[in-house]
Amino acid sequence: MSIEGAGPIELSTQRLAPGHAGACHELDQLCRPQGWDLQQWSQELEGSGRNVLGVFHGCALVAVGSSWLILDELQILLLLVHPGHRRIGLASMVLNELMQDGRERGASGASLEVAVGNTAALGLYGSLGFRCTGRRRGYYRDGQDALIQWRQLDDTTG
Repeated sequence: MSIEGAGPIELSTQRLAPGHAGACHELDQLCRPQGWDLQQWSQELEGSGRNVLGVFHGCALVAVGSSWLILDELQILLLLVHPGHRRIGLASMVLNELMQDGRERGASGASLEVAVGNTAALGLYGSLGFRCTGRRRGYYRDGQDALIQWRQLDDTTG
């Protein structure tokens, strides 16, 4: 797999399984110290209707994205990229793969929530066709509002 502009980085992508819970938890703690605990990761990886996609650099998990399909809506729960592997297109790649999987399983739209202060994520989501459709006041532990983002999946944007 090659990321445009990233140079010769050897990456592989795969759907994650319960045995990856420890690696997911470690990446989560690095990216957001108050993230999911190991038990939550185990549940996420065992759940039916869920897709957890990981990107590996050698043996190291460097990005992970998780989504659920509920009726015809793909709910993107989480997107993490190792700080040392940011800004090379991994987040966009993972989101596009999650959305493609959602389309193939019958999703007509995708939603996610993002902290109002997360300008990097808002820029990424906007570049992939997501638009703000609502706000959850004080949603995050630090008191930040969550912006609800939505995009149709029946087009080829992204």
